Amino acid sequence: MQLEVTTRQIIKIAGPICLALIIPQINHITNTAFLGRLGEFELAANGIAGIYYLVMYMIVYGLNNGLQVLIARRAGQGQYAGIGQLFSNGIQVGLVFSLMAILITLLAAPWFFAKSLHDQHILSAAISFIRIRIWGLPFLMLLNMADAFYIGSGHPKILIVISLCQEMMNIFFDYTLIFGKLGLPAIGLNGAAIASIIAEFTGCLVACSMLFIKGYHRKYSLFGYLRVNWAIVRNILDVSAPLIVQFLFSIGSWFVFFIFIEHLGERPLAVSNMLRSIFGFFGIFTWSLAAACNTMVSNVIGQGKSELVFKAIRKIVGISVICATTVCILVNLFPYTLLHIYTNNADLITVAIPSIRIITLSTILMAISAVTMSGVIGTGNTRMNLVTEITAVIGYMLYCDIVIERMRSELQWAWGADFIYWTIIFGLSYWYLRSGRWKGKEI
Repeated sequence: MQLEVTTRQIIKIAGPICLALIIPQINHITNTAFLGRLGEFELAANGIAGIYYLVMYMIVYGLNNGLQVLIARRAGQGQYAGIGQLFSNGIQVGLVFSLMAILITLLAAPWFFAKSLHDQHILSAAISFIRIRIWGLPFLMLLNMADAFYIGSGHPKILIVISLCQEMMNIFFDYTLIFGKLGLPAIGLNGAAIASIIAEFTGCLVACSMLFIKGYHRKYSLFGYLRVNWAIVRNILDVSAPLIVQFLFSIGSWFVFFIFIEHLGERPLAVSNMLRSIFGFFGIFTWSLAAACNTMVSNVIGQGKSELVFKAIRKIVGISVICATTVCILVNLFPYTLLHIYTNNADLITVAIPSIRIITLSTILMAISAVTMSGVIGTGNTRMNLVTEITAVIGYMLYCDIVIERMRSELQWAWGADFIYWTIIFGLSYWYLRSGRWKGKEI
């Protein structure tokens, strides 16, 4: 379970994560493409509601990242029992958090949407969608806890099997429930919500089953500490809570960005949802490498080899930039081909092209910044990540307010906000790593 800082080891960790992330993104592309065939309205409504669900998911994702850091640290230290204690208590904390998110959504989301959105048709569709979609969150939480174990303990290949099973179900029910195929009712937008819940339940079932099939539940005593240990819960929350708040700020700012875009009209919102799908797919290379950086940094620190931290980050950043540059070239060469996946509307495609040019450039900056920030997460000082995130979001929101809300600029300049965000992320993360303040921190 002790990792080495080599290109082969990085790819060995990141490769399965990347393949596992590709499958959900293929599903999202399929989902968006199906809804795009229904019309611009469905694309627009799905954009707003989908981002809201992503905000709620960030509670789970932050907890998952914190748990992954802790498990990787115990793996580096060779503490099998410690992994089991973290896993058992992490599940209990995650269930509480996901149920809180459901309650907040049912009580507050309709009010928030009503205060934020201008188009009443989009408002009604988004509320209807999210009231269904939110019930998949507990299953997604359990799935993510299992994923955190597989990545943190050095078994990422299992993620591929889980994702394949999950996404086959998602694509099947997307097709049948959106359009009413094979005798099922045509539910349209809400059909996509139901399909996603079925897929998350399937992924959860497979992920938890693999723990028993592979015998990990015995080897690591994963379910041997189901009685709440408050000291371990505090340890999990100490690392995870800043990440949860950080990710809520991050995706929350994106949600606000989409609300700003909705104020520009239905067409810019529909275009932005397509762009989110395209770059969500191509961004998996960066995010899988960032996850590998998180795990590798925590692992080598756990081995007592802090001097390897910068070597690991530099190697991973180099690979990430190569991937992002390749993506940037391909997308700019074939933008029409990509956009035709979602719509045959020539006007919609024409409007999207300038924004694609802007976003492809920002993905190269993201390739550097996201990996560097994950290196900070791996050190265990997640409070620094929170400070970095808040600062970046303030800059991001100021740009959006000036450029979108006040100046009413064209869509491509709205997407320029990413440059502000990722520049601040990189600057503060790099400064912290160079300062050496993370050395000696125990988690």
